[in-house]
Formats: sequence, structure tokens, C-alpha cells
Amino acid sequence: MNRQELINHCLTFPAAYEDYPFDNDSAHSDDGKWLLMRHRANRKGFAHIYERNGKLCINLKCEPLEADFLRKAFKDVTPGWHMNKTHWNTVYLNGDVSDDELKRQIEMSYELVKPKARKQK
Repeated sequence: MNRQELINHCLTFPAAYEDYPFDNDSAHSDDGKWLLMRHRANRKGFAHIYERNGKLCINLKCEPLEADFLRKAFKDVTPGWHMNKTHWNTVYLNGDVSDDELKRQIEMSYELVKPKARKQK
């Protein structure tokens, strides 16, 4: 999967949009611009897409137990780079994580950040 395919997939989620929060900050753009996929209702990010050391990466939110499991199951899943290591993973693309598994992790991240439905009184 390439960068544009990642963006296109993330945009299939309801109310998702792309943001470039560090566009003018070269300290955060090692090899390419950081792209943050956000949920429009609460502006929370669910996917950070960037290049690091020439490799395409994506940071995804994850439940802590699953985050640890994924790090043990895949060599290309590591604790989130520049993120909370308990709740975020970095996935290096085009490695041992299949596109289907990557899409599952993106969906899980989206579900974790989307606004929660309010309970009726």
C-alpha cells in the first residue's frame, strides 16, 4: 500500500478528513510531510501518516493489550513513534503486516477516537 492508497482508505470512514498540522515545521517532517487523519466531529486524529528513514509509516491508536500483542506478532509494528507508547503503534508499511490487517488496525483506531454516542436520559 502506498501513501495515496492509505489516505484514500482513511477517507472512506464517515467524517474523516486530512490535516497537515506540521506543514511549516520541518522538525517533524523527516523525509516527508506528516499527514494527520482526523474525525471531523471532535478533531481527534486516528492515523498519522509520514515517512521515517525512507520508509512509509502510520501511527494508529490501539487498546493497550492488543497493541502489545501486535508488537509481538509483527516485526513491522513497534511502539508509537512520538506518541504514547501504551496506546499507539507505528506500523511500517510493505513489511510483514498485510493490507487487510493494516485496514483492520486503521478501522480499530478510527473506532477508538470517534465521538461516543450519548445515552438517552
